[in-house]
Amino acid sequence: MDENCFSFIVYIIHACADQWKVAPSQVYQALKKSGCLDRYLIPNYDILHTQSTSYIVQDIEEYLKEREVTA
Repeated sequence: MDENCFSFIVYIIHACADQWKVAPSQVYQALKKSGCLDRYLIPNYDILHTQSTSYIVQDIEEYLKEREVTA
C-alpha cells in the first residue's frame, strides 16, 4: 500500500468514526473483521478516492451491514 492509499484509509476511518460516533479503533476493527479493508477499500482506492466522503461512509456502512459486522 502506498502513502496516498494509507492516508486515504486513515481519513476514511476517522470519517466513519465521526459519522457513527464511535472511536476510530472500533471502526478499524470492524473494517478489518469484515474484510472491507483488504477486499474493498485498498483494492478500489483508485476509484474510491474520487468519490465524496459521505458516499464512501454510506457504502462502508452497507458493506458492514451485509456482513453483519458493527463498529
